[in-house]
Amino acid sequence: MHIQARRIFRLSSVIALSLALGYGMQLPMPFIAPMFAVMLTATPAPPMGFKNLLGLLLVVVIAPGLGLLLIPLLLHFPFTAILVVMLGLYFSFYLTVNMNKGLIGAMLTLGITMISAAGTVSFSLATMVIQSLVIGIALVVICQWLLYPFFPEDSVTPAANTTISTSPSQSNWIALRSVLIVLPVYLLALTNPAMYMAMIMKAVTLAQQSSLVNAKNAGRELVGSTFLGGCFAILFWTLLGISTNLWMFFLWTLLFGIYFSCKIYQLIPSRFPASFWLNVVITLFIMLGPAVEDSADGKDVYAAMFSRLSLFIAVTLYAWLAIVLLELLRKRSLYRREKLS
Repeated sequence: MHIQARRIFRLSSVIALSLALGYGMQLPMPFIAPMFAVMLTATPAPPMGFKNLLGLLLVVVIAPGLGLLLIPLLLHFPFTAILVVMLGLYFSFYLTVNMNKGLIGAMLTLGITMISAAGTVSFSLATMVIQSLVIGIALVVICQWLLYPFFPEDSVTPAANTTISTSPSQSNWIALRSVLIVLPVYLLALTNPAMYMAMIMKAVTLAQQSSLVNAKNAGRELVGSTFLGGCFAILFWTLLGISTNLWMFFLWTLLFGIYFSCKIYQLIPSRFPASFWLNVVITLFIMLGPAVEDSADGKDVYAAMFSRLSLFIAVTLYAWLAIVLLELLRKRSLYRREKLS
């Protein structure tokens, strides 16, 4: 089998299997597993070993665990807590931009935002989110171990460097820009964490992606992928309604995963980069997860999906606008400095 085909089937199979196991085992927040499957499997490489998995799980426990420490501050000293959150977000995005630690930066960001916001409702909810992150990542790596022998790489090749080469000042600016994308959504989520939990996840995804795009491409990358991901989520749910069971959920996920993998690895030519399609897939699962819960609770799934998609687009438009305006301010500041010098 051609290496490109192996990568496509490996990525789609890990996504589908992790989703089926997550929902089959009735894990808390099971849609977390396929999201991490996309993040951990998209880069062509063998799965991590047992020692690396333990190290990653330790990071996953410690980084989100920092959010638990913010809960008393948010409840009793909210202004101080917000300042600490801003500092933590800046550090996490600096790890992503300047040190190429995207996964660690994402875990730290999720811990600071999702865990602390959930903890203002109940401590058990916050620990449940941490449990979901740990189990989700472990489940994905186990799925990689099971499927990699069937779709191996030709040889161990170093992962492509997807980070932008930036100066320290540029890295600081991008990290600050990402903070300003997440912070307003986080403040909104504090008013009703249960309702806006998905928005926090989407804002974190946008902020991570915004560190890899410039203002010129931000609209197409952020807004376009979010809208397309929402449309695919609605299509997915409609097709799942033909026969609603875990087996069909697995098969539809596998089929959609094969299509998106073909786009990511350019077997199906696309003018959009891999990061665009990765964001489409992540948006798809962010919307499908709450839709399953809405269906179980007897709610109108389509109305809830349209509402979430509207909120996601609003957040994405804000992120795009923030990037454009901040870049304009930065260029003006640099121009004035050059003029004065």
